[in-house]
Amino acid sequence: MSASRRRAIFLDRDGTLNAPVGFVNHRSLFTLFPWSIEAIRLINRSGFLAVVVTNQSGIARGLYDEALLKEVHAELRASLEAAGAHLDGIYYCPHFHSATGTKKSDCECRKPKPGMLRDAERDLDVDLTRSYVIGDTYSDLEMGFRVGARAFLVMTGFGRGNYEHHRHGWPRQPDGVFEDVYRAVTEIVFTESPE
Repeated sequence: MSASRRRAIFLDRDGTLNAPVGFVNHRSLFTLFPWSIEAIRLINRSGFLAVVVTNQSGIARGLYDEALLKEVHAELRASLEAAGAHLDGIYYCPHFHSATGTKKSDCECRKPKPGMLRDAERDLDVDLTRSYVIGDTYSDLEMGFRVGARAFLVMTGFGRGNYEHHRHGWPRQPDGVFEDVYRAVTEIVFTESPE
């Protein structure tokens, strides 16, 4: 393993960076939490890579298309850039897994599978075992655990309900639990070096 490999903070999107509304099938439904831009700016200043990883099964379900998703992500990038922040990558899974077998996906990218992290590992030269995943669901955490990353749960989105009602059944507990993504990022960047 090369010593030059980068460390990343992987961020779930819906419920972690922006208010959860079900499916974002129109640009007007995408609203960042007020602390998200500062969290990403802090990642940028720290030397970690800031990478979004998001399941977007609404595409396979026919609720919106990839063109709309790309518009939403372009708007996200523009909002960040206007505030002096940026993302180093955005990875998404457009597939849908149904218990009935309809439109069932055998992809490797849908969380909790680690395909999006593996893509970032390859594309951005990331050392996954020295990186972090921050999200509001156990599937976010499990994705991180599968590649040896540390995984933090936030109480926004589905986080609080999942933690209060389901954590006793989780095979592994989060490496940290925080009120929001800004507090989780602060814990990482002020206690660890990105190198």
